[in-house]
Amino acid sequence: MLIVNRDMETLLSMYEQILEMIDLGVHAVDQHGKTVIYNRKMRDIEGMNIEDVLDKNILDVFRFNPEQPSTLLEALRTGESILNKQQTYFNNKGQAVTTVNQTHPLQKDGRIIGAVEIAKDITKFRKLIQEHHQRGEAGRTFADIIGQSEAMQKAIRLARHAARSEASVLLIGEKGTGKDLLASCIHHESERRAKPFFAQTCLSLPDDWMETMLFGSEEDGEIQPGLFEQADGGTVLLDDIDSLSLPLQQKLARFLQEKQFVRAHGQEPVRADVRLIASTSGDPIDAVQNGELIKSLYYQIAVHCIVLPPLRERKEDILPLAIHFIRQGNERYGLHVEGLGDDVQEAFLAYSWPGNVRELEAVILETMATMEQEQTITLAHLPAPFRAKLAPDETKTDFLFDTEDILPLDKYMEEVEIYYIRKALQHHGFNITKTAKALGLSRQNLQYRIRKYQIDKEWG
Repeated sequence: MLIVNRDMETLLSMYEQILEMIDLGVHAVDQHGKTVIYNRKMRDIEGMNIEDVLDKNILDVFRFNPEQPSTLLEALRTGESILNKQQTYFNNKGQAVTTVNQTHPLQKDGRIIGAVEIAKDITKFRKLIQEHHQRGEAGRTFADIIGQSEAMQKAIRLARHAARSEASVLLIGEKGTGKDLLASCIHHESERRAKPFFAQTCLSLPDDWMETMLFGSEEDGEIQPGLFEQADGGTVLLDDIDSLSLPLQQKLARFLQEKQFVRAHGQEPVRADVRLIASTSGDPIDAVQNGELIKSLYYQIAVHCIVLPPLRERKEDILPLAIHFIRQGNERYGLHVEGLGDDVQEAFLAYSWPGNVRELEAVILETMATMEQEQTITLAHLPAPFRAKLAPDETKTDFLFDTEDILPLDKYMEEVEIYYIRKALQHHGFNITKTAKALGLSRQNLQYRIRKYQIDKEWG
């Protein structure tokens, strides 16, 4: 590989930004098994913070089964690559993580200096299969949906009608609007309610893996059933259907037409009776016109077409939803919070909620995780990064002295940290390397704090 001559600081900045952007987990260790690279996607997959893993031996952080040792340490020990290896292990919270990995030793001058793992997350897929094999999941119904707005009531009416038929359904709505909940309700109020309901995203998986996941595989006499085979008689939700590759869209369209498919590497057709619910966060007509969605597949899945409105267009649902999530928080944290203060209600109604219902839920539960015996959520209780979103144009310079509230010390110190990091970034023109050096932090540690507090240049 040829590298154009550049100063080391520029190269390091480029490499780090690229690692943070790619949609694959990247985890690298040195020759002693200590983590030296741990990118954003890997943190998402494993549910870990960067400071929990960076510069620590992976055996001090993760727990592996004796019969399934760490592929990173195996590559380090043997000096050989390990390809397409599925691995299940546990993070520091005891949560199971399942990945499919490409693991390679790293060498310099003929000696091993470390190992790198490139990982794909299949934890959600395995968890869904296990849950539905156990048949222990309680079905959700339309009564579980909170939404009195006209737009939401229309969506529910259309969904109830769809539940009475066997035809495919297309759900259209932004991320976080509740498409998965509506799909689950359609299944559990249909004639298929006693059969499995599986959900799978079409994002970020290579074609061969996605084909195996959906249609199964048959190789060397070993059969691995896919999602449609295991959901026989039930319902499958495919999220982001327009992200599925065109060849797989064609295979899916044939399956919907013929009710049978051929496993990857197989020869004999397999029959499966599955109802498909598809979803997209964009305009499906645009996707067809742009060549991202095959027209014949669109006509097959859009027999029932239901649009879920974004939360900003149904503001009358915001406060009832917030109360619902407060009840959930009370159960989870053993609290007795009764509601929102007037200032919070006003702020919630004025906010645009780009993350929709999912963002509202996250804000409420994150807020309540730090509360004690208070009965009302005030602005001071809200997470500092979210408070900054509520008033991004207001100056934050004098907040240390102008506030009339006495905040809990940890929240006050969080405000101080956010303010000082912003000030340092502005002083150094948002140069990460210079700012990190001035603050006495590593680049990764600073970038973790920028992401944690959602610090953006436009707030400078």
